[in-house]
Amino acid sequence: MLDLTIVGQIDPVAFRLLGWPVRWYGLLIGLGMVIAYVMVMREAKRKQIPEEKMSDILFWTIIFGFIGARIYYVIFRLDYYLANPHLILQVWQGGIAIYGGIIGGVITIYVLSRRYGVKFFDVLDIAAPALLVAQIIGRWGNFINQEAYGYETSRTFLETLRIPEFIINQMYIDGSYYHPTFLYESLWNLVGLIIILILREKKQFFKEGEVAATYIVWYGLGRVWIEGMRMDSLYLGPLRVSQWLSVVLVIAGISFMIYRRKTQPDLPYYSDNRI
Repeated sequence: MLDLTIVGQIDPVAFRLLGWPVRWYGLLIGLGMVIAYVMVMREAKRKQIPEEKMSDILFWTIIFGFIGARIYYVIFRLDYYLANPHLILQVWQGGIAIYGGIIGGVITIYVLSRRYGVKFFDVLDIAAPALLVAQIIGRWGNFINQEAYGYETSRTFLETLRIPEFIINQMYIDGSYYHPTFLYESLWNLVGLIIILILREKKQFFKEGEVAATYIVWYGLGRVWIEGMRMDSLYLGPLRVSQWLSVVLVIAGISFMIYRRKTQPDLPYYSDNRI
């Protein structure tokens, strides 16, 4: 349970159910998924996409997105998991990567949108803001687990950020204080979410596919600098995988929007066919 009076830190186990620990990480991931689901279904209705089709697409996207997130993480720590193959399926021990989830999710959406006769880019545009919400909430699970933190800093510096005391306390790990990169990313995503939701409501602003592209650009920009602070990055040789992939995605997202507007001036707007 939450016990800030003894060590000033949050127990990662929220409660026990029939003797089994129920962790805050899982609860927060679940909460993010539920809110994301509600957001997607509400927006799909406004875009006049049949509920049963969107629900099915979303269900399988979550499943294969989660599988993709695990596969991505395992691939970039392959030596470790080849030496410990019994740990590959032990996701509760940690080890999922958002970019793997995005890749798995996009592939699933592409396959199922074609199967159900739904526009691929419509589904991506609907899903992008909901994914941001899930990421915003999910990062707080990393915070409680005391993972995905940045390099070492001082308590004095953390106090200058004017952040709550319980965050500072939780950033005290193995005798040192660390940058709360979970918080930096969560707040960055929150600002991006607000911007996207405001612009999405404007008539004839986003073209088809540009809500998703804006998400990729915004998240990529934030991940470039935040990943540079992380202590647990996945590496490919000397390179931080997520940092360089973020650069590629930012360039790809911007190029995508420019290219399609120049070559397909008659592309529909996101606000078209939206009630």
